Amino acid sequence: MPDFRQALRAGRRLLFDGGLGTMLQARGLPAGVSPEQFCLDRPDVLRGIHADYVRAGADILTTNTFGGSRFKLGDGFDVVDFNRRMAAIAREAADASGRQALVAGSIGPTGHFVKPLGEVEPAALVAAFREQVRGLVAGGADLLMIETQFDLAEARAAVVAARAECSLPIAVSMTFENGVSLTGSTPEVFVATMLNLGVDLLGTNCSAGPDQMHDVVASLLASASVPVLVEPNAGLPELIDGKTVFRLPPAPFAEKTAAFAAMGARVLGGCCGTTPDHIAALRQAVADIPATLPVDSGVGIVLTTRSHLVRVGGDAPVRIIGERINPTGKKQLIAELQAGDFSLALRFSDEQVEAGAPILDVNVGAPMVDEEVLLPDLVQRLITRHGVPLSIDSSNAAAIERALPYCPGSTLVNSISGEPGRMERLGPLCRDHGAPFILLPLKGRKLPVAATERIAIIEELLVQAEGLGIPRRLVMVDVLALAVSSKAEAARQCLETIRWCTANGFATTIGLSNISFGLPARELLNGTFLAMAAGAGLSSCIAHPGNGRIRETVACADVLLARDANAERFIDAYAAWTPATQGGPVASGPGLASQPPATTLEEAVVKGDRDGVTAIVESELAAGADPFDLVQTKLIPAINEVGVKYERREYFLPQLIRSAETMQTAFRRLQPLLEEMRGAEVRPVIIMATVEGDIHDIGKNIVSLMLGNHGFEVVDLGKDVKAETIVDAAETHGARIIGLSALMTTTMVRMEDTVKLVRARGLDVKVIVGGAVVTKAFADAIGADGYSADAVEAVRLAKSLLAG
Repeated sequence: MPDFRQALRAGRRLLFDGGLGTMLQARGLPAGVSPEQFCLDRPDVLRGIHADYVRAGADILTTNTFGGSRFKLGDGFDVVDFNRRMAAIAREAADASGRQALVAGSIGPTGHFVKPLGEVEPAALVAAFREQVRGLVAGGADLLMIETQFDLAEARAAVVAARAECSLPIAVSMTFENGVSLTGSTPEVFVATMLNLGVDLLGTNCSAGPDQMHDVVASLLASASVPVLVEPNAGLPELIDGKTVFRLPPAPFAEKTAAFAAMGARVLGGCCGTTPDHIAALRQAVADIPATLPVDSGVGIVLTTRSHLVRVGGDAPVRIIGERINPTGKKQLIAELQAGDFSLALRFSDEQVEAGAPILDVNVGAPMVDEEVLLPDLVQRLITRHGVPLSIDSSNAAAIERALPYCPGSTLVNSISGEPGRMERLGPLCRDHGAPFILLPLKGRKLPVAATERIAIIEELLVQAEGLGIPRRLVMVDVLALAVSSKAEAARQCLETIRWCTANGFATTIGLSNISFGLPARELLNGTFLAMAAGAGLSSCIAHPGNGRIRETVACADVLLARDANAERFIDAYAAWTPATQGGPVASGPGLASQPPATTLEEAVVKGDRDGVTAIVESELAAGADPFDLVQTKLIPAINEVGVKYERREYFLPQLIRSAETMQTAFRRLQPLLEEMRGAEVRPVIIMATVEGDIHDIGKNIVSLMLGNHGFEVVDLGKDVKAETIVDAAETHGARIIGLSALMTTTMVRMEDTVKLVRARGLDVKVIVGGAVVTKAFADAIGADGYSADAVEAVRLAKSLLAG
């Protein structure tokens, strides 16, 4: 049995057959009778037509199943059985020919539009195509020919159905008029989408004769890295005596169509109006034209909608992925999503598109929001509102699975990490839908800081993806920005990771604002780091496209990195630019390194002088100071002042951490003396933990440090802690308070487990919650005793709960 993929790899010139409807009419198809019913009644006629095409030189026979879906056949047909019988007839003719001809199972359009453009659910469309595929496979098809498609979304649905049913090779052909499909897709958009879907052959057929197809074919050949199929009509249709006829004879048809072979088309055939004579003439015309193999020189990823194409990586401009449709830190957006209202989300989308965002990130993850319902709903609204590609962003795999089918082209999925089972579930989904995805180098419970750690995880995940048949062209890497406020080397490690990804052909992205978390003048840091990252090869960033500094940095980087030909985009945008009038003075905040050493205990804590504080404590003790007075009159007031500065935004996260650690250092020296003086005095115990499934603990650690400095005995259980472990510890240590932290919407729900278990055991223990995604409304909803937005407020809350 011949193998279609092997024939393509070998560089063979292959010919499809010609028109089927023309031949059926010539051989007795009565007016008003469907070709499907006629061929069921007269299989001998169909078998004879197939045989004539094989004798004419066709390598591939197309089944009479163009209208073989439930949408076209109607109630009187068994879809699977019909497709099986039609494929079996073609199989018989191919096998009897002695030429090892192949059978292509034809799948035509249903005539319906899929949501949100039309009324058909994507799942219903896929189910209909799967019926066809089952029948075609059972009847002996060697490949599937999804042909004469006019809507990108339907073509993709047919490919998804084929992948779900079998592993046969897939060809997809779209029809274009005046250079675009009926629903607005250009050849370039069609090619990119099909390449992402991993089809074996793509091309164009119908709607035009060879003369009218030239520009479309040239575009297909310029974009495609798989063989290209061209099937013209026998000229333009003409209406003569009430009948549609195609008047281009075999010889001129063959001459004109053979020109596509000279341009590089590997597979040719005929569509409406062509006959076995046309195919015989074409076989002779291409006999001496050598076949060429396409070359895949592309790097990075390509995203598409019906009408737009966005390349990310390689020589493409640095792309800003609009981050605004994300409820984290947006109380009004959370409230609207909880109410099923998309007003603010849509306004954010409008603003970002107006600001030039080429891609919109869409995230609805918030407390008390059903992502599996809201994410698909919002995606449909955005698709009908804007033409730009979306990035479907959710930690809920089921929500992504429900939303992705509504996207008509190649949509970005954010993201796939090393979390157990995530690649196995989302990887095949992205593969089958042709959806590029962000690969997040996270695995296990440890955040990888060093570039070598990140690269090792990336390589491991790539091997896993390859084992699932996922091509590298679908992979974009998030280089994982960590805050330099807590990891001084974080930016440098990001740059090294970017360089490795660029050298290996991967597009990259980064959550830009993470790099400056906890620092003042974040825009300055973000913009500077973005310029450095672009120089290292960064392809995109997830940021606010309305930020002028970010846009300016991207525009300048594109010019300097030769990503803006002749600086055209830069000139268009900035020809009237003048130096800003509000540049402001150099930042004069509490730069610790530039300040003189502290001379008093209070000054040491406020300045965060960790290295000098012990010597000051020793000096105070040597001078006869009372250890208890040092804590009550110097250390506690000093850390309170730091808290006030933090609340006023005079201090930022690094200063808060450093001051807290400075006080902790002083307290460790004083603690043995205090215990001698206090005897059996017991400090109130608080249990601190990051909830199960969450590996983030910076916020928890800061809160623990501050609580310890304010007289609490902190039992820190660490991160990814089960509710039972937390409550057991509270009982064991006689804790008065449990403090819970979470940074992700998917893990914050685990907080309620602890609240319920405390109540179930009847413990007199208060539970307080906090974290970037946690809100007071969520705390109230789960029955927590309190919520704090930061470490300073957490201390105040804990004290008030004890006092009450």
